[in-house]
This record gives sequence, structure tokens and C-alpha cells, in this order.
Amino acid sequence: MDNSTQESHLRSDNNSVTYDSPHPLYAMAFSSNPNPQHHQRIAVGSFLEEYTNRIDILSFNPDTLSIKPQPSLSFDHPYPPTKLMFHPSTHSTLQKSSSDLLATSGDYLRLWEVRENSVEAISLFNNSKTSEFCAPLTSFDWNEIEPKRIGTSSIDTTCTIWDIERGVVETQLIAHDKEVYDIAWGESRVFASVSADGSVRIFDLRDKEHSTIIYESPQPDTPLLRLAWNKKDLRYMATILMDSNKVVILDIRSPTTPVAELERHRAGVNAIAWAPRSSKHICSAGDDTQALMWELPTVAGPNGIDPMSMYSSGYEINQLQWSAAQPDWIAIAFANKMQLLRV
Repeated sequence: MDNSTQESHLRSDNNSVTYDSPHPLYAMAFSSNPNPQHHQRIAVGSFLEEYTNRIDILSFNPDTLSIKPQPSLSFDHPYPPTKLMFHPSTHSTLQKSSSDLLATSGDYLRLWEVRENSVEAISLFNNSKTSEFCAPLTSFDWNEIEPKRIGTSSIDTTCTIWDIERGVVETQLIAHDKEVYDIAWGESRVFASVSADGSVRIFDLRDKEHSTIIYESPQPDTPLLRLAWNKKDLRYMATILMDSNKVVILDIRSPTTPVAELERHRAGVNAIAWAPRSSKHICSAGDDTQALMWELPTVAGPNGIDPMSMYSSGYEINQLQWSAAQPDWIAIAFANKMQLLRV
């Protein structure tokens, strides 16, 4: 395709750059491993309602504001990937210095090595007791403190913690009463999850028999879709409710009552991401075509919180990622486009 060799240059100003994909896009990930040219790898996954989907590896050059597809690094993926994540640190015993490790979820958790000119499937993690059926994975999170750990969430109500270096299950928990939609690590042994049962629960691997419910949907059984833990201040996390225009900010020290509700979206919120290097900033995006940047005050005023900036894509935004390696850039996905926004 023409798209495989062309570069997507700046469309309007020097604050955004757009990549046009041949496919509808959903999952995205930034690499944390800087390459010698200071370009950043970005993985994007197709969202096709068929078995064979596609993952493309792109190269973003912030100096020239260009996104260049790397055709030799495109590969097929079974079903649409529900999430993509590169290894969270710049060094791993599983990867060479010139390569990246990429994890994907869909029917199973998979690990890929992205080399300079090729991609190799390294591992497929299957904990299914029956070979003919597997419960699809809705999401996963890679533990930054203990990168050998990846936690997955599934529609079968479980969360599974994998030791990816040994290729074994560390533990599997029935985490909720209904489907688990997202999972996020806080500490090396502490994670949280959200579910169709409307609850946010925190688990500690040192005490697997118990969990702490820190929030429940105001309307019973309203699903919680996404969870983001503030890596710069672990007291705070954010979640979103199905078909709701609100971003709910939680303080784990005061369960059940949100410390703030961000209510300036005009339609359902689909994605949230905390700033990688600031504890007070969070971005949200949704069906109102808006990506909103928020600065959380110490105390919220009586009239709520207004976003500090906003961006309109013109299309419903499905996904949002904030680059840890290039924290001035946020990626949003809508229709068949990925757009990078300078913040």
C-alpha cells in the first residue's frame, strides 16, 4: 500500500501530527526505549471485526514532526488487540538493547520482540483449562517496579498475574462478580481492577483472600470501563463509567467518595491517562470528539473543575496514551487515524 512508504507530515500546525492507517485503529502504545536517532516507536493495532488483525510499528521524529511507518515491522495479530504495551523500562533480561518487547492482549496475552527489521513472537501465555475455549482478555498492565509481572483482566471475572520470565502463573484471582474490564498496578505487589459489577477493588498479592472496595457506581451495576493509577502520587486513581461524561477521581485513603468528578465532556468518556511526570495533570477523551487536559486543584470549588485546555478531533475519540519518554506528546485514536498532540 502507498501508506506503507509515505511519511505523515504535519497537517495544520506544529502542535499536532496525524498518521492515516488503512484500518480503523484502537490500541496504541509508546515505546520507552529510545533508539539512537531519538525517534520513538509507536505501536498501533487495527480494530477489524474479523480474525486477522494488524499491528503496525511507526517511528515518530519529534524534530521533523513526522510519523514514518516501518513496513518490515508490521505483523498479523489474532483478533483486534484490546491493549498494547511496550516493556516499561529501558532494559530487560528478555530483550536486547537494540530491540523492544511488546505485549498484546486479545484471546491470549502474547509477547513479541520488535527488532530493527523484524518482529518475532516470543511467548503465548495460556492459563485455560480447556484447549477449545479461552475467555477473552479485556486489558492488562505491565508492572513497572517488577517488570517480570504482567496482570491481565478477563471477561471470566478473573485477574491473572503472570511471571513472564518463567512463563508461569503467579496467581489467579476471582476479582469481581462480573466481567473485569481493566487492571492497573500501583506497587510491585498491589493492583486494582474495575468491572461490569460497578466496583473498583484493590488487591495485595501478600493477602490474596481479601480485597478492598474503594468505589462503587452510584447507580448499581453501572459498569466501570477504565482505570488509571497515578504513578506520581499513588494515593490517586481515576475511573470512568459506561456512557457517562464524568471522570471520577478517587483517593484510596477515603474510599467510596470521589475527591473530584470532572464533568465537562458532553458525551461518554472512553479513555483517561495521567501525566507521566506530573501528579496533578490528567487527560481524558471521548465521544464528544474532545480531548480535555485537566489540572487538579488542591480543593475543588463549588462549580466543579474546568479543563485547562481542550482539543477537538472532529471524530469520536476511542483511545488515548501519554508518552513517558516524550511527555510533551499525547496520542489519540479515532476512526482510522492516530494523532499526536503536543501538550
